[in-house]
Amino acid sequence: MNSHLPRRKPGVAAQPVAAQPVAALFVLSLALSGCGSAEDPAGAAQDDGDGRLDIVASTDVWGSVVSAVGGDAVEVNSIIDDPSADPHSYESTPSEAAEVLGADLVVYNGGGYDEFMTQVLESEDDEVPAIEAFTFLDEAETDAEGESHSDDEEGEGGGHEGHGHAGGANEHVWYDLATVEAVAEKTAEQLGELDPDNAEMFTANAAAFHEEIDTLADQVAAIEQQRAGTRVTVTEPIAFHLIEAAGLDDVTPSEFVEAVEEESDPSAAAVAETRQLVADPQVAALIFNPQTETPVTGQVRSDAEAAGMPVVEMAETLPDGTSYVDWMSGQVDALETALRE
Repeated sequence: MNSHLPRRKPGVAAQPVAAQPVAALFVLSLALSGCGSAEDPAGAAQDDGDGRLDIVASTDVWGSVVSAVGGDAVEVNSIIDDPSADPHSYESTPSEAAEVLGADLVVYNGGGYDEFMTQVLESEDDEVPAIEAFTFLDEAETDAEGESHSDDEEGEGGGHEGHGHAGGANEHVWYDLATVEAVAEKTAEQLGELDPDNAEMFTANAAAFHEEIDTLADQVAAIEQQRAGTRVTVTEPIAFHLIEAAGLDDVTPSEFVEAVEEESDPSAAAVAETRQLVADPQVAALIFNPQTETPVTGQVRSDAEAAGMPVVEMAETLPDGTSYVDWMSGQVDALETALRE
C-alpha cells in the first residue's frame, strides 16, 4: 500500500491561512454581501422557506451520497455535475463560492482532488461545517474487514507502485467503498445536529445506504477471491482503490499513468509499453476513464479493442438521473464481466 499523506482528524476540514488574489477576494466579498450579516453570518444555517437544509457538494458523486442520507430534508447543490469538467483544475465562480460559504454543510473529496473547494473554505475566517472524504481513507482501510494491502503484496509488475498521488494516497476515494460508508455515517451525524427533528431518519437512511454499499463490497470481495492477481492495465489511476480491493494486479507503467493524470504526454517508451500490454493476452482488461480521454489514451483504447481486450469505463461524475449506488454497481458489474471474458 502506498504511504499516506499526513492526516487530519477525520471529517474535519482544515482551515489554514492561504494567500488569495486580491481581486478575486474583492469579487467574492461582493458576492457574499447578500449572503450574511452580523446577525446572519456566512456559514450559518440557511432557511429558504421550505425548511430543508442547504448542502453543497463538490461533485455529484458526493452529492448523491448526501441525498441518500438526507432524503427530502435536504436540498443538495453539486458544483460539478458536468462530465467535461475536471475537478483537479476547476475554478469556482463567485456565485458558487457564495453558495459554499452560505451552506449548512459542505461535503467534498479533498486530498487535492477538488482544490477549489479548499480554497473557498480557506477564504473566510468563519468556519463552515464541512466533511472532507479523503480524511476518512486511513480509518476506513484500518476498520475494513480483512487486512489492508501492503507494498510487498503487490504483483511483480509493480503496477501499483507510484499509482498514488504525489507519492501519497490516491485521492479518488469514492472508489473506496469503506470511505464512502464513513462519509455517509458522518453526514448523518452532522445533519442530525443541524436538524434534530429528523436525526432518526438520517440515521436510518445511512444504515440503508450502508447495506447497499456492503452488498457491493461483498461483490468486490468475491472478485478478489476468484480473480486475485489477475493483470489489468489502466489509462489513469482513478479506480486504484477498487482495483486494489478486488486483488487485481495493475501492470500499467507508472510513468504513463502519472503523465496522464498530470495532463502531460507520457514518454514514447511508456506509451509503447502500455500499447504492448493491451495486446498481451495475459492482461485481462483495460480500465478507461472517458472523461479525461486524450489522443494517447484514445489510441490505447483503440489498440485494446482491436486486440479483443474488454474495456471497462470508470469515470468521475454520475450519468444523469443515476444514484451513486446504481452507478458504482454498474461499474463493478462491468469489471466482473470483463474479467470473465
